[in-house]
Amino acid sequence: MNEKPILTGFAASQGVAEGRVKVVLDPHKIPTFKEGDILVAKVTEPSMIVIMNKAAAFVTDIGGITSHAAIIAREIGLPCVTDTKNATRLLKDRMRVRVDGTKGEVYRL
Repeated sequence: MNEKPILTGFAASQGVAEGRVKVVLDPHKIPTFKEGDILVAKVTEPSMIVIMNKAAAFVTDIGGITSHAAIIAREIGLPCVTDTKNATRLLKDRMRVRVDGTKGEVYRL
């Protein structure tokens, strides 16, 4: 892969997934979330577990190896990149991305 990542962060759960971005800014107002979407949030919390189970990968603004997103991603076997600082501002709904949880990188497709 020679392309440059548009985001880098902490490699919190290994694997690679591609899909459409769905930004969730308010976990209490969870938008329509489709199977295979990439969940992008400041952080995740237990009330988001329903959409987390539908996601292909998680990307968060903050967090680390023990963050909620990282733990859930490892439990269900999904790629996760945390601590990107600005994923919720840079990534837009329906944007196609590749999340590389092994390298801690996100690429635009």
